[in-house]
Amino acid sequence: MRRTTLTAGIALALVTATTTVTLAAPHASATAPSGTVTGTAPVAALAAPDVSVTNVQAHLTQLNTIATNNGGTRRAGSAGYTASVAYVKGKLQAAGYTVTEQTCTTCTYPGSNLIAEWPQGPADQVQMFGAHLDSVSAGPGINDNGSGSATLLENALVLAGQNPTMTKRIRFAWWNGEEQGLQGSKFYVNSLSATQKGYIKGYYNFDMVGSPNGGYFINRITSTTAAPLKAYWDSFGIQPEENVEGQGRSDDYSFANAGIPTSGYAAGASATKSSAQAGKWGGTAGAAYDGCYHRSCDTTANINTTILNRSADGVAYAIWQLAVGSGTPTNDFSVAVSPTSGSVARGASTTATVSTATTSGSAQTVALSATGAPSGVTVSFSPSSVTSGGSSTMTVSASSTATTGTFTITVTGTGSVSRSASYSVTVTGTGGCAGGQVVGNGGFESGSTPWTASSGVITNSASQAARTGSYKAWLDGYGSSHTDTLSQSVTVPAGCSTYTLAFYLHVDTAETTTSTAYDKLTVQLGTTTLATYSNLNAATGYLVRTFNVAGYAGQTVTLKFTGVEDASLQTSFVIDDVSLQAS
Repeated sequence: MRRTTLTAGIALALVTATTTVTLAAPHASATAPSGTVTGTAPVAALAAPDVSVTNVQAHLTQLNTIATNNGGTRRAGSAGYTASVAYVKGKLQAAGYTVTEQTCTTCTYPGSNLIAEWPQGPADQVQMFGAHLDSVSAGPGINDNGSGSATLLENALVLAGQNPTMTKRIRFAWWNGEEQGLQGSKFYVNSLSATQKGYIKGYYNFDMVGSPNGGYFINRITSTTAAPLKAYWDSFGIQPEENVEGQGRSDDYSFANAGIPTSGYAAGASATKSSAQAGKWGGTAGAAYDGCYHRSCDTTANINTTILNRSADGVAYAIWQLAVGSGTPTNDFSVAVSPTSGSVARGASTTATVSTATTSGSAQTVALSATGAPSGVTVSFSPSSVTSGGSSTMTVSASSTATTGTFTITVTGTGSVSRSASYSVTVTGTGGCAGGQVVGNGGFESGSTPWTASSGVITNSASQAARTGSYKAWLDGYGSSHTDTLSQSVTVPAGCSTYTLAFYLHVDTAETTTSTAYDKLTVQLGTTTLATYSNLNAATGYLVRTFNVAGYAGQTVTLKFTGVEDASLQTSFVIDDVSLQAS
């Protein structure tokens, strides 16, 4: 936990999350608190596993050794921090996680945030668990914050080993640069779109969860988000308290400032334990919760194993309550075809992509087949089988005598179960490639037809030069909240070898940031977003942008540009010479 307390407050409204939590009894393996405690643990056992504190301590030993071998520290940007990232990443990858290293380029000491998501449960319903992985330069940082990092690492490994049915998505994170001002978590949150932030239904932070003279503190203890953490400790009569000392001082603050509900565990830093706290929790009144806070003595000897154990088990309890369904996961998968329809002339072929995804249980081999093709039409797949999560190219070929008309082809994936998707194909009686430019008035020199555009978008204003001629499409540039659109319907011919969408784009902005996309231009063809540009793409003059759109052969789709500008500082998206060439 960083030393300096931030002055900005967090709105009390953040404690009113909307998640409904049904609480089950904690498992009975956790031991009773030290000190005088009223109440006993329930006898009934919860499905959540008992997380081995011995394994958590083994991770702490490894982090301590890493610090010892690297000058006694794991500070952000140091060799000790890099080795810590490698250790955690290696453990996660061995357990089957896909791990992402995000370099915090704005951190005082640039280094990696580590993100690991268990690929089960709906991707738009995320419960996130995080801890900072860095120490201060003065010591190895085993309580601050090896304890939180090791607790989450072991929970991640247990989740992978159990592989339960998931009702929510679980995402773990280990942050760089917390000790320099929550820099890694701020960088991560700022990198998320509004939609991605909305997917995160709760963020749980774990910072110093093994303090030697520690207490039992919960961030925003009265919030709905905190309910599973509090329920676990309440069941043992621990009587946890609000984490007043840690307010605004750890990575949950970055998420709270983005409107994401937060909670978490802490055991205390340099503040003093009161007599009342010592009476109910044990320990020494009048002494700091962690006498080695930010010092070289913060080693594996600086850990209260009982508090560490309850913290680790409380995390597991929360994960199971928030995101784990009942029963043993059944291996299952889904199949989808994109695009969902196409056209093919006699003597020609067209392609589509067949995608699969593991929806529960483990990945499996999926064999692909197709039925419903008319006479003279064949369907093949490359490869013919995939591991769920993979994709294959489907080729639909029509002979010179193929039956014409529109037909529904059923694409089936067969593994432990069978799943299917439909593809509509239109077989035409003429072959060859009609070719040519299929975008009308791509240079905007012939008025607005066949474009549909917001008022003033197609213009010959001298304030922004056209690339060629006098006219261009100028989206946004108002310096206030504004949305402009530009679109037209295009028919993409079948039977051609190449299909290239191209346009020239000039981005001019008054924004000064080099890291935040405030104003955006989205390019869509049909239902597919081809690209998104922003104020970060500002450049002198026009740059050509090209896309392979062969997947739309034989279809009539809408080409659309949407410019969205925020409340201040203009960004202009100027488009000219739009073409879709088939040949």
